Amino acid sequence: MKEATLQSRPSQQFNVIRRVYQQDALNKDADYQVPEKPLGYRCKRVVQNCGFGDCLLNSLPIARWLPRYNMKKDLVGDLVAGATTAVMHIPQGMAYAMLAEVPPIVGLYMAFFPVLIYVIFGTSPHVSMGTFAVACLMAGKVVSQHSSHSELVNAVNVTTSEGPPFLTGGYSPVEILSVLSLTIGLMQVIMWMMRLGAVSTLLSEPLVSGFTTAASFHVLTSQLKDLFGVKLPKLGSNYKVIFTAIEIVKSIPNANWIAFAISAITCTIIALNNEVLKPRISKISRVPVPIELMAIVFGTLASKFGNLKELYGVSLVGTIPTGLPEPKVPAIEMIPTIALDAFTITMVTYTISMSMALIFATKEKYEVDANQELLALGASNMFGSFFGCAPLCASLSRSYIQYQAGSKTCLTSVVSASLILCVLLWVGPLFELLPRCVLASIIVVSLKGMFMQVKELAKFWNLSKLDAIVWLVTFSITLLIDIDIGLGAGLLASVATLFCRSQKPYTCLLGRVLDTDLYLDIKRYRAAEEISGIKIFHYCGGLNFATKNLFRVTLFRKIGYFKQQQADDESNLAKSESLEWDSSISNKVQCVIIDATALSYVDAPGIKSLVAAQKELVTNDITVLLAGANGPVLEMIERYNSLESEQLQLDTFPTVHDAVVYYKMLEAKKDTSITIQT
Repeated sequence: MKEATLQSRPSQQFNVIRRVYQQDALNKDADYQVPEKPLGYRCKRVVQNCGFGDCLLNSLPIARWLPRYNMKKDLVGDLVAGATTAVMHIPQGMAYAMLAEVPPIVGLYMAFFPVLIYVIFGTSPHVSMGTFAVACLMAGKVVSQHSSHSELVNAVNVTTSEGPPFLTGGYSPVEILSVLSLTIGLMQVIMWMMRLGAVSTLLSEPLVSGFTTAASFHVLTSQLKDLFGVKLPKLGSNYKVIFTAIEIVKSIPNANWIAFAISAITCTIIALNNEVLKPRISKISRVPVPIELMAIVFGTLASKFGNLKELYGVSLVGTIPTGLPEPKVPAIEMIPTIALDAFTITMVTYTISMSMALIFATKEKYEVDANQELLALGASNMFGSFFGCAPLCASLSRSYIQYQAGSKTCLTSVVSASLILCVLLWVGPLFELLPRCVLASIIVVSLKGMFMQVKELAKFWNLSKLDAIVWLVTFSITLLIDIDIGLGAGLLASVATLFCRSQKPYTCLLGRVLDTDLYLDIKRYRAAEEISGIKIFHYCGGLNFATKNLFRVTLFRKIGYFKQQQADDESNLAKSESLEWDSSISNKVQCVIIDATALSYVDAPGIKSLVAAQKELVTNDITVLLAGANGPVLEMIERYNSLESEQLQLDTFPTVHDAVVYYKMLEAKKDTSITIQT
């Protein structure tokens, strides 16, 4: 009954009585002033806000959360999540290290050394840092281009300070990977110092989706040789997916069918677990079945007792050293050579890691510092580079598992790294007999999530055709040509879409809703009616050197300054010189009000276009008024007028309604004076 009463109440009405304001009068009554921040004031604020204690807490987040750690509330979740993540780190680390063209043990180093540094500097407790397929694939491309004898990578003992004899005179894969990680770390630290955390926004969602989807096909083709047990010739970087597929087809008669059978069985079992068993297990336990680890264990046992290497020629992982590697200074002289590749990987890894961190931050309602994440990733990569680690990146699959397993703080990563340390010290050699096709199978099945991103194309197409074009351009060029070229093409396509959107701002004519001060688009609201003799032009966007001509032509077209037969010719929008002027415009329109409430920015060329448009209309006895401009726009106009001889002399008003009432008052005064004179 109460609800029905509330619904039956009439809407509340307010009658506001105030004077008609011009902008200058409002500024005076409201005591408007331009905010001033002198250099001395800003320096003082920096010193106050960056005391030693604050800097320490901001740069070392562990100093903020560790003293407040709640053992009873968080410890169990961190222990369970840490153990679960470690179980996933082992197979994924070993498998993804193969993508980087380095020994599988390097993947386990990545789950230990850089992760501990991220715990100190990182701000996201839920992301799982370590190996990631796309990052390792991009690193592997650099390694294969600049290292010597990368095909003998399995024979390299990464714990030695000196490379084997056959690598003298060149750089080993681990050495190239080390200097790559160091370069990426340096770039990220420099970006942190320059406060460039927002740079991740340069890679839009359609771009990242199309890029990672195409990169997953590169990952797939790179594993086909191990799935089929064949050897392929070294191929160029461009068109690698196509050439690899052709070489695989040629090599099928020489395939190792035992390796292929093991691959098929492993892929089938892991896929069945992920699609059938995992959803059911997740309802009764937050700890998933460690199917990848089980595949490694059973694959190793099958290799040992079946003599797969000796009897059937199945390729094995090879030597896995025990203990921790000795730190070694990377080959710094290689930094200029790989700098461009390092920058590309820097952008990709940072964007993916930040995207994952923001997803969990939104779910758990905490803040992630984008600049601090740059420091965390940079410090982690620099530290890991001394131990031959690949570039660090958040893993999508591990992060979701870690979150679902109950991770509460960054202590989860400490637990995971501790278990990985046990594997490095004692368990590693047990996996020397593991067939490489098992690791390849783990990689291929894990790509399902990225393959399914193809479905996002339909979403982007329905939301925005331009976003869909960015996705298609990035995906096609990355897939068909190369990863680096595809990423560059995607960036260019994103910039092009921004330009296209800036060239098509939302414009309309406004009409007044009867007996209100509301002015709405007359094409969208049938109750909005134009006021006789007044055209109210609404412009949404920025008015700058790129849009000045578009603004002027659109304004004239909307108010009817061009003849009617050409008013609907959209193809001539930018060709104002080919349009015919309507000299009778002043008989229909006496006032043009430019609604600048949605004008976000204006520069000097934009103001010049306003000056030109005003002059053109004033010569035809049409009054021009400006309404709703924000403070920065008005301040820019004032600065322009103080510097230029041709000034913009417009009456400005805080709202459209003020401008309309003001003009009607002027017209009423004119009519009164004419009557008196008569």
